[in-house]
Amino acid sequence: MTKKLYVKSYGCQMNVYDSHRMADTLAPAGFVETATPDDADLIILNTCNIREKAADKVYSELGRIRELKDAAASGGRRVTVAVAGCVAQAEGKEILRRERAVDLVVGPQSYHRLPEMLERAERGRAIETEFPVETKFDHLAAPSRAAIARRGVSAFITVQEGCDKFCTFCVVPYTRGMEVSRPAAKIVAEAERLAQAGVREITLLGQNVNGYHGEGVDGRASTLGRLMHRLAEIPGVARLRYSTSHPCDMDDSLIAAHRDLPALMPQLHLPVQSGSDRILEAMNRRHTRADYLRTVERLRTARPDIAFSSDFIVGFPGETEEDFRDTLRLMSEIGFASAYSFKYSPRPGTPAADMNQLPEAVKNERLQRLQDDIERHQAAFMARCLGLTFDVLFEKPGRHPGQIVGRSPYLQPVPVVGPPSLIGEIAPVTVTEIRVNSLFGTLADASRQTAPSFAEAVGA
Repeated sequence: MTKKLYVKSYGCQMNVYDSHRMADTLAPAGFVETATPDDADLIILNTCNIREKAADKVYSELGRIRELKDAAASGGRRVTVAVAGCVAQAEGKEILRRERAVDLVVGPQSYHRLPEMLERAERGRAIETEFPVETKFDHLAAPSRAAIARRGVSAFITVQEGCDKFCTFCVVPYTRGMEVSRPAAKIVAEAERLAQAGVREITLLGQNVNGYHGEGVDGRASTLGRLMHRLAEIPGVARLRYSTSHPCDMDDSLIAAHRDLPALMPQLHLPVQSGSDRILEAMNRRHTRADYLRTVERLRTARPDIAFSSDFIVGFPGETEEDFRDTLRLMSEIGFASAYSFKYSPRPGTPAADMNQLPEAVKNERLQRLQDDIERHQAAFMARCLGLTFDVLFEKPGRHPGQIVGRSPYLQPVPVVGPPSLIGEIAPVTVTEIRVNSLFGTLADASRQTAPSFAEAVGA
């Protein structure tokens, strides 16, 4: 009998990947995904615990789901509710204690046990938040061709999970565990399945993805750079990306991959968190401002058209006005194409949570100043695209009739007027208009291009 599954993902791209793999694993049990919780037989909240009050958001959502579940029960229909992900790992039994609507709680390392957990939940509530001996990747089901096609021409593959860095603000080592890298052969096999089903762009994921050290095809530990070279050989894979990186793990082989592989896109998310050496040390980031600048320079030498995005935390315990100004100065020195910025929020169990905290008013004021700076740099980067031509991978129909939407090498959405037959294809586009986050353009005649390419303009 067919049953309906609704999965809501919070937070990072890895949670999106995990949600897909949960759906794939439950498909043999008859579960089919639905876009709304209203008619679902199983509701999974795949949660994120990186930011403050993440658990509060989950409990608020569970309150709404409880009402939906009670209404279904009054009509004779059973709805099973699961909480998965990093809040599940961190809160564990507390979720079952606080919310009667929850039937099972499962941490991010145990998704492969969902079918048996559902059977247990039929007899009573179930919880699984231990770190199992077996790796979940050896047991999660592969997606069907239909599921891959439904998810689009761009796909994620988790290649590494967990982190050994222990930044003082971060819960990842406690919720995802220590670093584990998948064997290269299994990653290649997954990428080949995706490509055979029509995927053109693959993003490799990991909490510390460039720390990848999985077993290579020769039996020795590989690097992300060598893995990229192997993936670029797969027929149909036109674009490769990876996220999220740590500056300390940007090794020679990965920088060489940026130089040598046209498929590796010239956009890199490289979190720095702060521009102050004093704060970087307090964060246990293991690099200095100068280290970061040298890494950026090496990447720009290898790939002159590369653009950078980053993460910043403002208001970290002990941050002075001068420390904050160091961050603003770093913004100007690098000229980030985009960035994500956050107020520091104490995460229980992390060292920074026990440090002296700054007033919220100070954090709010600095966050606003930083975001103003980010917007200014992003606008400058977008403005440089006007009139230029670059390749766009078209992904889906646009909002308006006759329109299709793709993404540039720098991840900006690019709507154009064009035929649906171009979806899944790469075609040159000349940018005619820019907006805050999107570029608008016209299909260029590849045989008669007169506008410079983006790479030519940036490298000039």
